[in-house]
Amino acid sequence: MKNLFRGIAILFISISSYAQGAKIEFKEETINYGNVTKEEDSGKRTFEFTNTGDAPLEIRNVKSTCGCTIPTKPTEPIMPGESDVIEVQYNMNLGPISKSITVETNAVNVESGMVTLRIKGTVIPKKVINLLEKKKSILEQ
Repeated sequence: MKNLFRGIAILFISISSYAQGAKIEFKEETINYGNVTKEEDSGKRTFEFTNTGDAPLEIRNVKSTCGCTIPTKPTEPIMPGESDVIEVQYNMNLGPISKSITVETNAVNVESGMVTLRIKGTVIPKKVINLLEKKKSILEQ
């Protein structure tokens, strides 16, 4: 009987200690740039997150799948209930955008403390207005 109570106590302590700690909740895990042009869009986006746990949240590392996407992470721990951002700068190469950013944390609510963020969209060429066509369309009106 003693061993049964001891086992239940150990189980209860291990479950309650697992539930405590830093927890990360992102406002969104995918940002869709849509159709954008390099001339009209800087390529910067931010992923907002909140520490919903009861311990300081550490953003240990943030990595991109390629050098065309540069993420910036907070340097200080995020206290419980506070929010911060991970900024992403895409270099706006023409064509489709489909990149992943891996965030390494001490959060207990995500597997191994890792979260994968994504950016998607398409960088299109800036539409060039031919001045002769513009003048012609004005004259036709």
